[in-house]
Amino acid sequence: MTGKDAPEGGGVMATQKQVRAARRNITKAAAAAKRRRTIANLPRATRRDLSRNAAASRKRGGLPGHRLEDRTRAQLYEEAKRKNIQGRSSMGKGELISALRKA
Repeated sequence: MTGKDAPEGGGVMATQKQVRAARRNITKAAAAAKRRRTIANLPRATRRDLSRNAAASRKRGGLPGHRLEDRTRAQLYEEAKRKNIQGRSSMGKGELISALRKA
């Protein structure tokens, strides 16, 4: 089922690219809201996603998830340091993830 035939609330799985884009959008929205203190003014869906992400983190006890995308840049940097990846200090989060996967 696609488009108008899809049941409301899901039914069709998102691609990896869509999931990454959604995570990136949530992260950007959270950062902007922190700067402006406007979490209450964010769309309901975004607030719900922020809440779900926070709940998942609390459930893990604040530890990083298994997936590299669930970790912070600082956590990825430490992992890259442990694996002695060259040029890690100038890498962003995405670049660190790629480098760690290649290592």
